[in-house]
Amino acid sequence: MSDTSDESTTLRFYGGRAASAIPIGFFIVWAIVQSGLLGIGDTSGLIVGILLGLIVGMFFVRGAWKVYADVLFDGMTQRVAATAIVAWLWAGMFAETIQAGGFVDGLVWAADVAQVGAGLFPAVTFVLAALLATGIGTGYGTAIAFTALVFPAGVAIGAAPVLLFGAILSGAVFGDNLAPVSDTTIVSAVTQNADIGGVVASRFKYAIVAAVFAFAAYLFAGQTMQGTPVDVGSAGGAGTALGLVHLLSIGVVIVTAVRGRHIVEAISWGIILSVVLNLVLGLAEASAIVAFEAPRTSGIVQALDAVPVIGALVVPVDPGNAAVSGSLYTGAVGFFPLIVLVLLIVAAAQVMQRGGGFEAIQEFLLERVATTVRRAETTMVVGTALVNAMITINTAAEIAIAPYIRTLGRRFNINGYRRANILDANTSALGYIFPWGGGLLAGFSAMQRLPEQYEWFTQAMVVNPASVFPFVFHGWFLVAVFLLAAWTGYGREYVSDRASEEVSRV
Repeated sequence: MSDTSDESTTLRFYGGRAASAIPIGFFIVWAIVQSGLLGIGDTSGLIVGILLGLIVGMFFVRGAWKVYADVLFDGMTQRVAATAIVAWLWAGMFAETIQAGGFVDGLVWAADVAQVGAGLFPAVTFVLAALLATGIGTGYGTAIAFTALVFPAGVAIGAAPVLLFGAILSGAVFGDNLAPVSDTTIVSAVTQNADIGGVVASRFKYAIVAAVFAFAAYLFAGQTMQGTPVDVGSAGGAGTALGLVHLLSIGVVIVTAVRGRHIVEAISWGIILSVVLNLVLGLAEASAIVAFEAPRTSGIVQALDAVPVIGALVVPVDPGNAAVSGSLYTGAVGFFPLIVLVLLIVAAAQVMQRGGGFEAIQEFLLERVATTVRRAETTMVVGTALVNAMITINTAAEIAIAPYIRTLGRRFNINGYRRANILDANTSALGYIFPWGGGLLAGFSAMQRLPEQYEWFTQAMVVNPASVFPFVFHGWFLVAVFLLAAWTGYGREYVSDRASEEVSRV
């Protein structure tokens, strides 16, 4: 999403610039009714909501509807959406392949040996998720991996599902906000003309304060919200400890990402190693990773059965049941509804961008609200919150609101580091808090598949997206820290206080 608009594709609406928010506004109301009021956690249902919102918005367009349609296509081709989609697909395949190798059973065993009970598990999960997200630079990938792997282990020992999911999302917030290789970190620095290293160093004091309070909150809530341990059969027995070998796979992803390699490359190496470990150690059969379920009546299926390598990937089934299966397949396919949803929401955001809706919000805040430094920084926080409520991908939200943050900050000579920190903290946090946020829905999409993977995991254990937002403690504390910082001046720097080095562009 660009901060400038091509005049030839500028949209005009009956009702003025505010009407450009109709598609997103309709979707938000739909999401609140579906998930919040009716308790229906269905990503595909949200797709219907945004589709109807886009159709309703079309009737308010002044001029040719073709221009409106072209803007929708422009929005769906934005790089920020593609980046999130790629992270979901790769992380999904990685998490499913590790799960096929018994990693969850290994975690249950480790929790029992280390005597990490249900009360402590959410706090530990928050710390581990924060470390992983900081290492690999993707909160979305962390939300997917931890929901697929750590969440069922915690539920099995009796941790409260809603609290545990909140801890996972909090860890994702921490990493998205602080990781030097995170898209949000890079965008926040570049758009505010600040170097990435300096931005990360300057924001640590805010992130760690919020993290300490969040950890304490999870310790307290974990003791008061404990559930009942689940009888998971053989899971957690001595024989399942071997599944922990996949800590090596996770370590490879972290090390590769920290060394500056692209997240796609880092996770790809993790997938390769997890496949090798599964096959060499006998943790999973080849067909559990990828399988061609072909009709047994086919002559080629019978012939391939005699070929050791290829035959291991072909599973004879009854005619009519032919399909592709395995961890690589389910890990990718499970995110298709979310991918469609995000593409449509980014398209709706593009409509609001081209229709002047974001500009109207920014002008109001600039002219009517931000009259002092204190109020200026407060409106930066509020402005990012408003944009995040309308755009599910935090990176896209940053790009949309970044020009306003830059303009307002320069008006009051606020340092680029400070501007970047306010921008990144709130977009990182709120993207995992709103029930329709991309990070939250990524984890929820992984959670929806758990009843199919574990016999003991019931549908009642699946957390409704609308119920988890109070428990994303680090996200809330991070927003609170910056509101207090804006009001008290904590950590405030002016342009004259410190000069940024040359901007690092990645």
